Amino acid sequence: MRERWFGATGRRVPEIALEGELELGDALVLDSLDEAALREAHAAGRPVVVRAGSAETVRTALARPEVAVALVDDRSLLDLDLTELTYG
Repeated sequence: MRERWFGATGRRVPEIALEGELELGDALVLDSLDEAALREAHAAGRPVVVRAGSAETVRTALARPEVAVALVDDRSLLDLDLTELTYG
């Protein structure tokens, strides 16, 4: 399982997590990528979480270094091979 830093909290979390199984605290939770919100949260050290409903939206969200976690509601998305998905 690959992990990422959860903002400036000092915590590492799975880069893909099932909705409801991760304590989000005061993380910024987005339904889609918002450039201004990403920059602002990142500058403040606030964790950014993006909801993703497909392999492509998971890949797009995690391509952004500001995003700590892609939240999914489909358990099969937890097993994505992002390297394969990104580079073929």
